[in-house]
Amino acid sequence: MKKLLSSALLISASAFGAGFPATDKIQGNYVEARTADVYTGPCFANSEVGLTGELAVLGWKISKGSWSGVKLDGLSVVGVVKAKSTLGDVYTESNPAKSILIVDQNATPEQREALQAYAKHQGGYLFSDVVRVEYTPISLEFDGNTPHSMAATLTAGNLAKIQTRALSEGDQICHNEITWYAPLTALNHAMPAYALANKFTGKGLGTTWSSPDKRSAFVGTL
Repeated sequence: MKKLLSSALLISASAFGAGFPATDKIQGNYVEARTADVYTGPCFANSEVGLTGELAVLGWKISKGSWSGVKLDGLSVVGVVKAKSTLGDVYTESNPAKSILIVDQNATPEQREALQAYAKHQGGYLFSDVVRVEYTPISLEFDGNTPHSMAATLTAGNLAKIQTRALSEGDQICHNEITWYAPLTALNHAMPAYALANKFTGKGLGTTWSSPDKRSAFVGTL
């Protein structure tokens, strides 16, 4: 377990070259899951790169804060991505990427626009081609009400779902696993997690998927 914990990431926003507008400050939680392992050994990573990992679900829950002057306390937004190639691969460009945004239906029209703008800012090129926007109830909950438990459940209506748990020694196969990829967005803190569920059943990307039981998730704080 010491090796597992030593491989965890502490991610700062500056590491991504991204920051918030000076007038905005967002606090909250985050979860993502991909179709390739993010905590893995080189042999597994090399067998997946270029073949899978181009699909991902990303979810933000804002506990407190505003974007472009619009208060977003208690609201959520989800992004679903289909890229050209494995997300996070430093040797192959993953653009072009298509995406959809799933916006909290509890948001006002002004808040809906702000949530979309926030997700596009955080996702960068991943959300440069948003082909569809959906509005549905969204929840992101952690066991014990803290991301440090690693047990998160994100539900976006019947369109997308992520469920995670903490990684354990039994999840190590090569026993030289590391955090191979970084999260897909700027975070104050992030840790890799095990995806019990990673599912998208919506329209717009020309594909749906269910990719459970992989070391393919991150949980974090904004």
